[in-house]
Amino acid sequence: MQKIKILVAEDDLQLGFIIKDNLEEAGFEVINCPDGEAAWEHYQKSTPDLCILDVNMPYRDGFSLAKKIRQKSDIVPVFFLTAKSLEEDKLKGFASGGDDYIVKPFSMKELLSRIQVFLRRNKMLVTESTKNFPIGRFTFVPEELRLKNDKETIVLTQRESELLEFLCHHPNKVLKREEILSNVWGKNDFFLGRSMDVFMTRLRKLLVTEPSVAIETIHGVGYRFTIL
Repeated sequence: MQKIKILVAEDDLQLGFIIKDNLEEAGFEVINCPDGEAAWEHYQKSTPDLCILDVNMPYRDGFSLAKKIRQKSDIVPVFFLTAKSLEEDKLKGFASGGDDYIVKPFSMKELLSRIQVFLRRNKMLVTESTKNFPIGRFTFVPEELRLKNDKETIVLTQRESELLEFLCHHPNKVLKREEILSNVWGKNDFFLGRSMDVFMTRLRKLLVTEPSVAIETIHGVGYRFTIL
């Protein structure tokens, strides 16, 4: 079986080698890069299955690198390593295409756990998401990460697709914030909650032309995906 390939971009050489050694010991193939520009060059050559990016790096920072990666792929998971726990930094990371973040200092057990949970959830998405969903004039195809109608095809990110699929499984029902976070992000977290709000806004914009569809904010509770 081919090993899962992980790209690590970390300018702290000691930390980079520690991450590489631990991931290889866990059975992954690892490409370790000392800066953002080198990581971008390796990404284009090697097409990794998952990326772990330090936020502050020379030549190209983690946020701009994530944006370049997203231009190539909406699917590959992107994790950020950051020494900052500020809300705006985390939200900036999600806005640039990140799927998760880990605040330094962190344990290798935590990193491996996050990776395994994400890969396991993605594997379940691939094997179980066989149903397509009619959404107004659109058809949502989870396996292809696409919204389609007669005139256009919209390519979704992995996270947008996961969130929309969860909403489609629970139409016309009030969903609590913690319920959505636990099922889509894997945990209930304040900063992930802010990220969820950003993704809900994105989905609203994608579905704005559908008068029979609405994503309602239920203040103090959560959201309701309404299909008439």
